[in-house]
Amino acid sequence: MLYYICNVEREVTNMTPKIVKTFNHNDGGREKYFKGTTGDCVTRAIAIASGLDYKKVYDDLFALNKEYVKTSNDKVAKAIRKRANGYSPRDGMFKDVYHKYILGLGFKWIPTMTIGSGCKVHLHHSELPKGTLIARVSRHLCAVIDGCINDTYDCSRGGKRCVYGYYLKEPKDVSDSIKTYEDLLKAWAGVGCPVAKNLKGKLA
Repeated sequence: MLYYICNVEREVTNMTPKIVKTFNHNDGGREKYFKGTTGDCVTRAIAIASGLDYKKVYDDLFALNKEYVKTSNDKVAKAIRKRANGYSPRDGMFKDVYHKYILGLGFKWIPTMTIGSGCKVHLHHSELPKGTLIARVSRHLCAVIDGCINDTYDCSRGGKRCVYGYYLKEPKDVSDSIKTYEDLLKAWAGVGCPVAKNLKGKLA
């Protein structure tokens, strides 16, 4: 079951107050399979941002943990071996394990902070791009959709929490769906191209 409890902020645009949603309580579908609370932020964020079923993401990450331990012997692999819950992603995941998985789902990694750069971007709708993304903050991942945090709690710390980077859902390539001029016009209109309005009805 998904819960939606909204925090809102007032944003003034052209002197007109605008209500901006800043938080939705969303467990990513975990309650359908498990009870209680746990440190499953990686599983939850990926499920919400990708639209995949929570259990599928959970099982995928479980398998990736297992494979990582089987093929590696670094600090991450040793840390996973020591966990009481074994390969389960319920107690968090290491970036070394989940990074490529998220990229494989059609996301692009955008770093916003480097060593010595200081904090440049905060977990606030005014500093994040529109669209679907997975924000990486200290010891946590959360899904953000059009500036609205989707998580089991508002992890923004009042919009002051530093964002190390985020995985941005890349737009689908529409080229395969364009077969006619009409298809082209629809694609242009979908991204707000003024040419589409000018040419509409003029192409034979």
